Amino acid sequence: MSDLLDQLLSGQLADADGGAPLSVPTRAVVIERSLAGVEADLLRGLDLGNRLAVVSDRTTRDVLGERVEQAVSSFAELVSVVLPDRPHADTATAAVIAEATRDADALIAVGSGTINDLCKIVSAKADKPYAVFATAPSMNGYSSVNAAITEHGHKKSLAAQGTAGVFIDLEIFAAAPHRMIISGFGDSLCRPTAQTDWLLAHHALGRPYRHAPFALLAEDEAALFAEPEGLLRGDLDAMARLARTLTMSGFGMTICGGSYPASQGEHLIGHYIDMLGDPAWPAAFHGEQIAVTTLTMARLQEDIVSRPAPTLRPSSLGPADFDARFGSETGPSCWAEFSKKQLDAPAAEALNARLADAWPAITREVERIAIPAARLRDALKKIGGPTECADLGIPADFYRAAVIHAREIRDRYTFLDLAADSGRFDGAFNP
Repeated sequence: MSDLLDQLLSGQLADADGGAPLSVPTRAVVIERSLAGVEADLLRGLDLGNRLAVVSDRTTRDVLGERVEQAVSSFAELVSVVLPDRPHADTATAAVIAEATRDADALIAVGSGTINDLCKIVSAKADKPYAVFATAPSMNGYSSVNAAITEHGHKKSLAAQGTAGVFIDLEIFAAAPHRMIISGFGDSLCRPTAQTDWLLAHHALGRPYRHAPFALLAEDEAALFAEPEGLLRGDLDAMARLARTLTMSGFGMTICGGSYPASQGEHLIGHYIDMLGDPAWPAAFHGEQIAVTTLTMARLQEDIVSRPAPTLRPSSLGPADFDARFGSETGPSCWAEFSKKQLDAPAAEALNARLADAWPAITREVERIAIPAARLRDALKKIGGPTECADLGIPADFYRAAVIHAREIRDRYTFLDLAADSGRFDGAFNP
């Protein structure tokens, strides 16, 4: 995999789809047992400027941020930005960071999902480079060009920019809380469900689809899914597999210009939970949610492809339904997204005809790329990961509503749409 990564960074990796060699904007990815003492050299090699802002929260500063700040101070002017614990990836927090780093030449994120996404979107809007020192293997966004940011209560995947460098200290990763490690494993587990959803949109609606992002993952995925137990034992070889998988997943999104290969129906359910869930429920990491929602999507996809092509009905939803469900502020934004894919009678008739023709090809390809829900569940069980909504403290009635209505928050066509428009949701809720 290191050879694969080197080829990708140098622009020499063959495209599995037959195009020009693949390339990404990231210049350096360093995944090593320890990065202690080489932080300054890593950053100097990126030539980011003379005034660098190191952005962390109180926890990640203790874990790694102070080390990075000292390294920056040895060769550049330091701007230290320390957020409160558990900051939110929203426009308000992004504005705080933007003001604090206004005079910096570049941003250095020290953290995981939230801090990385915030620095990614702030630096992109300010047209400044950024790099990231990862503190936990909790998600796959370190190397992607999109950021999950909440705007006016609506969680969106916004176009941002790629990092100049991703730096991963495996000893830091191995020392992360077990729940964060499980979260990263959960986020990696959705490859088969995301690929299956994307394949459906390709066959049903003619939307672009690529094999390249999944080819990046093939070398590590089988071993990672088969023996995840080493992740919690401090096995650095196992942790390196997870780190490479998460990094390559992010690059897969970068290559495709969007989150399509790594975020489909399972992520829509997670976003719905984030948007409408009760703040009093136990806090869950993103990947913990995705672990559970991936199993739901895997069951739903298995059930639907095991039967003849579904017959779709026109949707009767309108703006008032979205205001009632999401509120008057977020409802119009969700409606604007959903209305792009809503089926009226002629569209339903045309899509039914296309599905009837394409169904044999869809089912054959899904059988080739999918992993049975039972196997994914077994992998999660091996490391004590959540497998049901109850494991996350989410009431069953709310979770069922999330599965049924999650399709309404984005213009992304998945098996959730197929189930809703054909009345075939039962498979999602029958383990």
